[in-house]
Amino acid sequence: METLAEPETITAKSCSKRTCPTGMAGIRDALYVLNGKWKLPLLFALTDGPMRFKDIQRALGDITPKILSKELKELELNEFVVRNVYSTTPVTVTYGLTPYSESLDAVLFALKDWGISHRKRIVASRKADIT
Repeated sequence: METLAEPETITAKSCSKRTCPTGMAGIRDALYVLNGKWKLPLLFALTDGPMRFKDIQRALGDITPKILSKELKELELNEFVVRNVYSTTPVTVTYGLTPYSESLDAVLFALKDWGISHRKRIVASRKADIT
């Protein structure tokens, strides 16, 4: 079984953007864990606190229960989400973020801000093309 080596700390001086295998591996690892169109929106939906399955589904919109279940399981395996089961009648299940998920906060909120700016830019550009 292959073991993972400790990642190196990459600085601008230690590695060129074009030739840095460790940097490329880091990007690939991040994309492997956060792949797909639902994981980041799902994490963002949980930033206000734990939610029940149906509430998450409503917050995300068009996600099917099957896909949501799969995404939640993958996020659990990668230690971003915790599933809490409460012995009520009927049983209550909530999903919340783990303390480890806070390591994505800067990425998540930077991506959100960039997405908003990008949408505004594209809409403005298309309006300018029409006139």
